[in-house]
Amino acid sequence: MEYKALRVIISGGGTGGHIFPAVSIADRLKEVNPDTEILFVGAEGKMEMEKVPAAGYKIVGLPVVGLQRQLSLKNLLNDLAAPFKLLGSLRQAGKIIDGFGPDLVVGVGGYASAPLLWKAQRKRIPTLLQEQNSFAGLTNKILAKKAGVICVAYEGMEKFFPADKIVLTGNPIRREIRPADAETRREAMEYYGFDPAKKHILIVGGSLGSGTLNKAMRRWISDGCPGGEGVQVLWQCGKYYKAGVDAFMAEHPGLDDIRYADFIRRMDYAYAAADVVISRSGASSVSELCAAGKATVFVPSPNVAEDHQTHNAMALVRREAALLVKDAEAEEKLMRTALALAADGGRIARVEKNAAAMALTNAAADIVDQAYKLLYE
Repeated sequence: MEYKALRVIISGGGTGGHIFPAVSIADRLKEVNPDTEILFVGAEGKMEMEKVPAAGYKIVGLPVVGLQRQLSLKNLLNDLAAPFKLLGSLRQAGKIIDGFGPDLVVGVGGYASAPLLWKAQRKRIPTLLQEQNSFAGLTNKILAKKAGVICVAYEGMEKFFPADKIVLTGNPIRREIRPADAETRREAMEYYGFDPAKKHILIVGGSLGSGTLNKAMRRWISDGCPGGEGVQVLWQCGKYYKAGVDAFMAEHPGLDDIRYADFIRRMDYAYAAADVVISRSGASSVSELCAAGKATVFVPSPNVAEDHQTHNAMALVRREAALLVKDAEAEEKLMRTALALAADGGRIARVEKNAAAMALTNAAADIVDQAYKLLYE
């Protein structure tokens, strides 16, 4: 395939899970042709406005906001302002498109992509959608009818999108995430100072942290770490909760087999060391855990649109490629479930094998190839 230089707008965000796939697609576009020009469009004040420039790309923010479901005065004011901000975003999106002159517009989901993609489609500019979740988001469902191609991460997406436009590509993930060999696992043990003879549980609450996962961990520690003999834990508590966890751990000294941090920088080593992972089930996390071939206990967040994290997790649970503990039951059941899994080597092996079988590890390249096919075939 000839990779011609393109002018591409990539739009999406409003939530963190859309950023990494978008940057991965951009990186692949620049890899196949360094002369390609890329502009990101996101939501003002959201994470992408910081993360995208850090990755080396220009981004423009729109004033668009998402609707809030929980009742409060702040959320009510947000929702009252939303239609006016949407109209302003549509006008601004049209000016951005006219000024940049894209050959292609890529939408990665999230409410931030709606104005730009809607305007692009009405200007008859080819559009590609990337849907990360197993339950399609509202924005992509609305835009799907006029999209040229829709790249998805799960089978069975015909219930949301036109079947003839769907291509199963997977979600772009970090290149360093892969099943660990013996040498990488040895390096991971040394990096974290772990005992290779023990079992290891990784708890990933995201960069901001998960209150539910932290509560479950604190409950387990307060109860005396039942069932934790011969187990070491690596706990990412998140920067939002770090001060509280510091105070809690100061009240429970001597827990040398529990390592915690607000943020884990070497996730490749964290995955390599883990026999069992506890995680939320956002799309990027699920894709990484499949690529790493890990036995995971998912705790879907209940605070997401269309409960898509439960749908993501269940796509694996139905194939015995993961376990699931409900958010409301996590404080009581989570650590008991994870420890039981850690003690069952046979079940770990089955879950790992099934998770790895669901991995799609060439997603960014496949998505870029679909973009060129859309434009030139």
